[in-house]
Amino acid sequence: MTRIAVDAMGGDFAPSEIVKGAVWAAHDYNVAIELVGQVDKIKEVLNEISKKGIRSNRGGYYIKKIKVDLSKLDIKLTQADEIIEMGEAVGTAIRKKKNSSIVLAVDAVAKGSSDAVVAAGSTGAAMASSLFGLGRIRGIERPAIAATLPTRKEPVVLIDAGANSESSAEMLLQFALMGSTFVEKVYNRKNPKVGIMNIGEEEEKGNQLVKETHKLLKENTLGLNFIGNIEGKELFQGDVDVVVCDGFVGNVALKTIEGCSMMLFKLIKEQFKSDIISMVVGLLAKPFMKRIYKKINYEEFGGALLLGVKGITVISHGRSSSYAIKNAIRVAKEAVESGVCNKIAETLN
Repeated sequence: MTRIAVDAMGGDFAPSEIVKGAVWAAHDYNVAIELVGQVDKIKEVLNEISKKGIRSNRGGYYIKKIKVDLSKLDIKLTQADEIIEMGEAVGTAIRKKKNSSIVLAVDAVAKGSSDAVVAAGSTGAAMASSLFGLGRIRGIERPAIAATLPTRKEPVVLIDAGANSESSAEMLLQFALMGSTFVEKVYNRKNPKVGIMNIGEEEEKGNQLVKETHKLLKENTLGLNFIGNIEGKELFQGDVDVVVCDGFVGNVALKTIEGCSMMLFKLIKEQFKSDIISMVVGLLAKPFMKRIYKKINYEEFGGALLLGVKGITVISHGRSSSYAIKNAIRVAKEAVESGVCNKIAETLN
């Protein structure tokens, strides 16, 4: 059985939502869980689950309460005395707090007691701990975050979504390879289409980095299915499987998408409450709105995979609910079972 180590103390709603999501995943996905953190606080949440079950808010509405028999689940608790907070300097914190929950969760993967790690705390801490604790795949200069985004068709993978603010063309070529392998192995899509995020479709457009990357991808001998430049407006059309960019561009795009999505749904809710007729229309439209929200809600994707390290690390949103953590653990399980890390290493070496 696949075992997932979970940083129980990371995230805005830790440990409550993190522990609930981990238990939920163990119940639904037949995975073993290693909860790493302050055991006394974790046990308080487990006792609450035993008495009340799990009830999670997803997309502004409650889903059915889930009753869980903890005695039938494989859940291991590992004590971690320290927590790396969001505002701490990552390098210093990892060196000083060797007994922190994220460092010990990654260490569980490095030692083989768990197969993957899921973390919703500091993205920098999760990245640095994974890089130092697991090491890089040979041939990969820097790891990259692969974020899955919804489209009109199948989801698209955006890489890099924020691990590297500065990148070289050679690094972007590696990102393309990792993203393509991820889509092929985890999402089971043959010969994924790869594009570069750019300000225009023409080959001569873009900054020096994009032009150099375009040339490398066009001439690549790695078997990548490169289709050229992709403008931002095409990101959600579903005509490309992997969109490559440096981490600065990727993170700005990701945060802009998130903010725009939140604004849109808030505006729709406000309009549905503006008068009696709108309220009636809103009630009639509620089932359709739920279906749309389910398709675009980041919680459905759970978290982003850190590709390029010798192990599976899934980084979740800081404000992840138990539903998001449950799905992040599903992503980790799928990545472990697909052998995506080994496939990346085989392609490069």
